[in-house]
Amino acid sequence: MKKYILQLGLAVIFMTSFQAFAQEYATHAVKEGETLQSISQQYRVTPYSILQANKEIKSASDVKPNIILVIPLKGPIVQKEKPKEEEQEEIKPIGFTRHRVRRKETLFGLTQKYEITEEQLKRYNRELYSEPLQKGMVLQIPQFPEMDPEDERELDFETYTVQPKETRWSIAHKYGITVDSLLVLNPDLSKTSNYLAAGQELKLPRPKGDSLKEQQVELFTSYTVPPKMTLYSLGKEYGVPSDSIVKLNPEIMAQGGLKEGMVIRLPKKRDTSGEVNTDNFIFYEVKPKQNIFRLTQNLKISREELFRLNPDLENGLKAGMVLKLPKERAEGLQVKNALVLDKVNLVDSINLENKPKVVFMLPFRLDRIDLNDTKKTQSQIATRRDLALSLGFYSGALVALDSIKKLGVSVDVKTYDTELSQAKVKEILFRENLQGVNAIIGPVAAGALNEVAVVAASKNIPVIAPVASDSELSHSNVFFSVPREQILREKMLSYMKKIHNNENVIIIADAEHQVAHDSILSKFPAAQIAKIIDNKSLHLDRFLLKLSETKENWVFLETDQPNMISSVTSILNSAITEDVKVRMFTTSYNNNAYEDDAVSNTHLSNLRFTYPSFYREAGNDFFTKAYQKRYNGLRPDRYAVRGFDMTYDVLLKLAHKNNLFETSKIIGQTEYTGNSFDYINDWSSGYFNRACYIMEYDNLQIKEVKQDDLKSNL
Repeated sequence: MKKYILQLGLAVIFMTSFQAFAQEYATHAVKEGETLQSISQQYRVTPYSILQANKEIKSASDVKPNIILVIPLKGPIVQKEKPKEEEQEEIKPIGFTRHRVRRKETLFGLTQKYEITEEQLKRYNRELYSEPLQKGMVLQIPQFPEMDPEDERELDFETYTVQPKETRWSIAHKYGITVDSLLVLNPDLSKTSNYLAAGQELKLPRPKGDSLKEQQVELFTSYTVPPKMTLYSLGKEYGVPSDSIVKLNPEIMAQGGLKEGMVIRLPKKRDTSGEVNTDNFIFYEVKPKQNIFRLTQNLKISREELFRLNPDLENGLKAGMVLKLPKERAEGLQVKNALVLDKVNLVDSINLENKPKVVFMLPFRLDRIDLNDTKKTQSQIATRRDLALSLGFYSGALVALDSIKKLGVSVDVKTYDTELSQAKVKEILFRENLQGVNAIIGPVAAGALNEVAVVAASKNIPVIAPVASDSELSHSNVFFSVPREQILREKMLSYMKKIHNNENVIIIADAEHQVAHDSILSKFPAAQIAKIIDNKSLHLDRFLLKLSETKENWVFLETDQPNMISSVTSILNSAITEDVKVRMFTTSYNNNAYEDDAVSNTHLSNLRFTYPSFYREAGNDFFTKAYQKRYNGLRPDRYAVRGFDMTYDVLLKLAHKNNLFETSKIIGQTEYTGNSFDYINDWSSGYFNRACYIMEYDNLQIKEVKQDDLKSNL
């Protein structure tokens, strides 16, 4: 009985809504050759109002023969998700003309002659509702305004809401346009950032086949109703409301409901198995003069697969096209924000017309150093990290300036001593004119960096932070050259996960490294946790019981305490036997802690200690030789290496394109003597370096774990 009442209720609802629908709208069965534009002209309504009244019709191309359209004739059409003030009003006549009915004239003939609908004719000649058309009748013929061509053109565009994990390139590919076209259509988009926010609305052309002149794409599919199928179940399966199914198929009501064997029209099911976003694909923007053969070689993909993923290529390869590629193809390619970058040799891409203007702001502390007292100066440099960093960094930067000069690039350089004082930095900024500066390298201290970044941002000047990895404030113009701790940890854990082969994992982490502890445990859920006494030392007996004699033991040590590092490495070394194999790792490397005198390099080497780092040991390359030549055989320390690498990187990029923001979009990872740079723009927060290394102690030497070494371990 309940089931009967429910079915009766649904029928009443459908009949009521259908009756209300009939009172305010007319229906129109689309004939062969008719378009949305021609139908709107026939009924003297806007194409937009027809689209709004037929929610299942998404664009002009969806108007096909035999589709039943709802035509709004009177009263407002309430648009979903739009305020009342945006309701579509009925088009009013701008005047009337009189017509005396002649012999043999018909209502249909009059509607064709005056390009109006029968309903519009009757609305202003109400006697026609009750009387047939007769010779001699004098009728009022409504005259409507001409269609606005701008309204028609707007129908060729739609508002698109950006989905999570979508980029400018993925959306450009989806709509078959170039990124430049996307910027033209949406002038409010940032020119210096590629950022798109989920939920952001963009103006985009309707997909090919959706314009008024192109009606090739089928939207609906035929569906034969199986036994026991209900409107509710059908709507749930196809993701459309039951009343929309009825609106698409008026015969359902005419025949008293959904019947077995009935052939109806339904929207095609949406295929979500291959969403075009950064989860599934990477993208490539075609450059001028490229060809298919070269693309397949550079992108490491077959011609067949490239055409399968990008069917528009059948119409020819065009500069600006955005191609999609499987995400797994990213290995071995330079990819930034899901965009494949062309490999650019910066040394071979110098434009000698570019003359970079660079400013250095470093704490040389000349206010505290007496250059006449050599012994005291050497002592200060040896004991003060800020002095060692600044002088070492700048000594390497000078070699970079020499090197870029030899390439024919003229650089205008100014250097300021910040004296490790925020007040001094404010004085420099107030006194000096930064107009025309292309890059500022420094300062070192966080407060001073913030001061400089704010002033530089107002002049659109990039600031490169020598040692900072982040800031408490958001600076869209700062390049943080040191990778964040999270980047280092992810690099390390990704490496460990790839080489893991059922080893026994043990975690030793003090209270200050809970994040590292949790990150390791998320990658290795079966890991054992070692108990720490007073946050300083191991509970030795319990720890030794966790060591395996049948598997290699991987011990993660997460602490910045040199004494604890010394104690743990000593315990692990003593535990190594023929049966017990131990390796030590960390995801939180602090060079001050691990290079402390209390920590034995021999122990670290015996344990093949492996860690993530933003720098590697310098080799005997051209920089080292140039440095030794300039400084009388002195070997560069890590600060000098960093000063050269960072300065040379900035100068080469400015020599290629005299705008560091623009260059960062097209240049992927760059690598020099001991540092790599791969900046990712985090919209308003700045540019963050994600390039880092995996380093390993081996026979009392520290070496980089190469990709080839990684593959050999798998």
